[in-house]
Amino acid sequence: MSMVSQPDSRPEEPPDTATETAANGEPPAGRPTPDAPDPDARHRLTALQGLAALSLDAMASVAYGPESIVLVLAAAGSYGLGFTLPVTLAIAALLAVLVASYRQVIAAFPNGGGSYAVAKTHLGRRTALVAAASLILDYVLNVAVSVTAGVAALTSAFPALYDDRLWICLAVLVLITAINLRGIVESAKAFIVPTAIFIAAILTMVVVGLFRDAPASTVTADGHASVLAHNATAVGALLLLKAFASGCSALTGVEAVANAVPAFRAPAAKRAQRTEAALGVLLGVMLIGLSLLIGRFHLQPVEGVTVLAQLADASLGHNWAFYVVQFATMVLLALAANTSFGGLPVLMGLLARDNYLPHVFGLKADRQVHRHGVLALAAVAAALLVFSGGDVNTLVPLFAIGVFVGFTICQVGMVRHWRGERSPGWRAKAALNGFGALLTGVSAVIVTATKLTEGAWLIVVALPLLVLAFEAVHRAYARIAERIGLGRVPEPPCAAHSLVIVPVSHLSLLTSEALNAAVSLGNEVVAVTVTHNTPEDRPDAEALRRDWELWNPGVELLELPSPTRSIGRPIADYVRDLAARRPGTRVTVLIPEAEPAHVWQRLLQNQRGAVVAHAVRRNTDAAICRLRFRLEPAGRDGRR
Repeated sequence: MSMVSQPDSRPEEPPDTATETAANGEPPAGRPTPDAPDPDARHRLTALQGLAALSLDAMASVAYGPESIVLVLAAAGSYGLGFTLPVTLAIAALLAVLVASYRQVIAAFPNGGGSYAVAKTHLGRRTALVAAASLILDYVLNVAVSVTAGVAALTSAFPALYDDRLWICLAVLVLITAINLRGIVESAKAFIVPTAIFIAAILTMVVVGLFRDAPASTVTADGHASVLAHNATAVGALLLLKAFASGCSALTGVEAVANAVPAFRAPAAKRAQRTEAALGVLLGVMLIGLSLLIGRFHLQPVEGVTVLAQLADASLGHNWAFYVVQFATMVLLALAANTSFGGLPVLMGLLARDNYLPHVFGLKADRQVHRHGVLALAAVAAALLVFSGGDVNTLVPLFAIGVFVGFTICQVGMVRHWRGERSPGWRAKAALNGFGALLTGVSAVIVTATKLTEGAWLIVVALPLLVLAFEAVHRAYARIAERIGLGRVPEPPCAAHSLVIVPVSHLSLLTSEALNAAVSLGNEVVAVTVTHNTPEDRPDAEALRRDWELWNPGVELLELPSPTRSIGRPIADYVRDLAARRPGTRVTVLIPEAEPAHVWQRLLQNQRGAVVAHAVRRNTDAAICRLRFRLEPAGRDGRR
């Protein structure tokens, strides 16, 4: 038997993931010292696991980043395609700036949060909320886009599955969610092999292709119409900027490592920095390598065939190696959603700690999983999949806008950081971050402007609405804190006369245990039963009255007549009337409930306790105590 007290509407304390120190300089009780081994280390990431868990979004972007550049430059004909490598080099330079910046962010903000943490410290609360909102939107869209893109690759190979693409998308989402509910380390272990195969396939394709003088095969593109514009001989600055902005979609996911630093094993910051550097190097090499192949093979974009598929065909030939690249790309695109599951729940936990999201998002399960954040992300992503019908083209125009807003805010915040810190070489670091802020800011404007009529206006509207929602949650927590005196030293506790009310419906061992607990808790105990004046109910009421008199437990049984079939309202009315007549008395309602030995047996219960608890909680200020009487499984001799 156990007794669980459930106070009415008791606000949960904000979770604190930061390091605390007691007044004597020692870490608080129950917290491991910095040199002590982390008992949860097995549930945290190594650098290699971090690469698999948090970089899939960025890695998979090589499947559509170069293609985005080529499709824009194709408007200027074959002359425009000649600028593919310069534009890619500019993106690679921006990637280097971002990686260097986020390595500094990791060192300066080891508790995670990325752009949000930087902005909160150096740019103010409102700007931090804009950064958080932009990251949340980008993370959610990344899940939907990644899953739909991976399934689109599958249905391209197997057209018969096209009509079932929505259900396949939802099934993939459920699979990724289930893996992440087991812990970020479990997801990393599951995705290491697909990530390694994809990286090896792309690098092999690049190396082999660079040694070829001509395409090994063009079977993939044969019979498909070219989208290359003809009679175009000039490339304007606006077109180059648009190509640069479109290609920057390959940079989404670079910030995920900085957002999830607490998920790494100690020393977390150093491991996260190594992961960030490895991500930058691999992504940069793959982007530049693919751009070199585009120029080497004079590739022209065609309808219905991806640029990556054409490059694999030209470099490796139309054989088993070609299908390995396509299959690895398909799998990694679908699994790229895992980046969001690794980064967003941590960010939501930080927002919950700062009272901008419900505190439940700051709770962790046994495997260091922000379970509620994972489930919330999956639910919103599922809604987006249903809204889009599993069509990637519906979602792509909304993608990558939020991440550029976060990039820009983070870069500006780091400029303020260097100016305030003034460490050796701070001017060069500030200049680097300032240049990055300029590039990402321009990219954000161009991407938003060019995609506004294609659906990007939804993001422009959703971002301020999300910020307003954060503010509303924060005000609600502020009112609760003020009401309960959070942060103030309360008056010393004082004893008051205690009256315990025990609802009963029959005489049993459960009733006896409830009265035993009640007389131990209160100065005065009253048992109450709700009676109904109907022919079928009168015999039960008379039997309980007779049995109570025979038992004579020394506790008064009070009958509460009810003209309706309601059970909870008469008890709540009695409690409210009692509190009004005896204002100095502490009233507690102790509700006895049997807890079956097996979960399925709970379906057999009538839920009377829950009904009474709900009525008392909603209509009175009385404390509610749910006493659970656990029923042990029957022994071999049939006894309990």
